[in-house]
Amino acid sequence: MTQTTDLPKVRETPAPRPRGTTLLAVILLGQFMAILDVSIVNVALPTLRTDLHASGAGLQLVIAGYIISYAVLLVTGARLGDLAGHRRMFLLGLAVFTAASLACGLAPGSGSLIGFRLVQGAGAALMTPQVMSLIQHHFTGPARVRALGVYSSVIAGGVVAGQVAGGLLVSADLFGAGWRTVFLVNVPIGLVLLAAGPRVLPRGERRTGGGLDLPGVLTLTPAVLLFVVPLVLGHELGWPAWGWASLAASVVLFAAFVVVERRVARGGGRPLLSPRVLRAPGVAAAAAGLLLGPCTWSAFLFTTTLHLQGDLRFGPLGSGLMFVPCVAAFALVGLNWQRLPARWHRRLVPAGFAVAASGYLVIGPVADGGVLYETVTAVIGAGLGVLPIAMTVALANVPAEDAADGSGLLLTVMQLGQVAGVATIGTLFLVLAEGGGSTRHAEYGTGWALAATALVASAATLLAVRRRAA
Repeated sequence: MTQTTDLPKVRETPAPRPRGTTLLAVILLGQFMAILDVSIVNVALPTLRTDLHASGAGLQLVIAGYIISYAVLLVTGARLGDLAGHRRMFLLGLAVFTAASLACGLAPGSGSLIGFRLVQGAGAALMTPQVMSLIQHHFTGPARVRALGVYSSVIAGGVVAGQVAGGLLVSADLFGAGWRTVFLVNVPIGLVLLAAGPRVLPRGERRTGGGLDLPGVLTLTPAVLLFVVPLVLGHELGWPAWGWASLAASVVLFAAFVVVERRVARGGGRPLLSPRVLRAPGVAAAAAGLLLGPCTWSAFLFTTTLHLQGDLRFGPLGSGLMFVPCVAAFALVGLNWQRLPARWHRRLVPAGFAVAASGYLVIGPVADGGVLYETVTAVIGAGLGVLPIAMTVALANVPAEDAADGSGLLLTVMQLGQVAGVATIGTLFLVLAEGGGSTRHAEYGTGWALAATALVASAATLLAVRRRAA
C-alpha cells in the first residue's frame, strides 16, 4: 500500500502564466542585492572608521551583523514562505531590506549602523529563499535548468561583484556621501523592484499542511548563532574562551536539532528540514561542495584583497578591478556549462575544485603581481565556476513542494562555509602576515591551506558522484 500521509497538501492558486524573463529579472535582482551586501562594505571600512570613529570590534560587527542575521534566519525564512506565500514573503523581505539599507546609509553612529545591518540581514533572509521556490514552481524543463544556472551564478558571483562595486562607489564619492553610497545604492533598486514585484510575481502555490515547526526553529536558530558568532569575531577578540565554548555548544545543538526533527517527523508533523530534501539525488554532494567550495572562495577573496591593498599597494578601486579576470572566468564557466554534454555535468564539480586547487598552490610564488598573478586568479575563478553546477544539480532533483527547504538548506550551508573560510584560513593569513611582516609571505601558507580544502571538496564530490553512478 502506498504511503502518502507524509506529503504536504498543496493548494493551487489560479494565476496567469508569468512572463519568465521578467519574473526571473525581478527575483534575481533582489537575490543579487542580498548577496552583494555580504562583501560590498569591505572596501568602505577605512573611510567608515574615520567618519564614525568606529573601533575594530565595531567595524567587525558592521560586516558580521548582516552575515549573522542572514545565516541564522535563512531556513526559517524558507518555511515562512511556504506558510504565508512566496510572493508575499519576497515582497516583505525586499521592503525590510530596502528600508534597512536606507537606515544604514543615514546611520549617525556605528552602534545604530550595526543594529540596522542586523535588520537588513533579516530582510534578506526573508526574501532570498523565496527565489528558489518561485523558480521551481514557475519554470519547467530547459527553462528551469537555465534559470537555476543563472540563479546559482548570481549567488556565487555576487560576493565578488560586491568587492568591485564597493571600490567603484567609494572611489566615486557621489555627492560627498563616501561610504554611505554602498548602502544607499540599494534604495532606488529596491523601490523599483517593489513597484514591479506586485505586477510580475505570480500567486503561486501555498502549503496548507504542517506549521512552522517551532521546536526545530528554537533548536536550529541558536545552533547557527553559536557557530557563526565566534567564527566571525574570534580573531578580532583574540579567540576568547567563550568562543570555544560557543562552538562546542553549537555542535551539541546541531545534534539535538537532528533528534528533534526526527521526532517531529515520527509524530506526523512537518519538520523544518524535510528528510526528502536530504534524500534527493545530488543534495549530499552539493552540501559538501557548497560548504568547502565557498569556504575557499570567501577566504581567497578576503586574503587577496588584503594582499592587494597591502604589499601590492592598490587602493579600493584598483583592488576591486583586479578581480575582474577572476569574475569573468567564473561567469564563463557558471553560465555556459549547460552547453557541454549532460553526461559530463556531475563530474565537472570535482574537476572544477581540482582546477581551483592547482591555482591555489601557485598563488604564493606569483604573489608579486602582474599578468601571471592575474592569470592564476582567473584559473581559480574558472575552477570555482562549478559552484553553480553543484547547486543546480542538487536543486533540480528536489521536489517542487520542497524547493524552499532545499534552497534554505543550501544557502545556509554556503553562508556557514563562507564564514568558516574567513575565520580559519583568513586568520591563518593574518597570523602569517604578522609573523613574516609581509602579505606576500602569507600568500604561500594560505595557498597551501586553500588548495588542501579545495582538494577535499573535490574528493568528497567525486565520491558522491561514483556512489550515485553505482
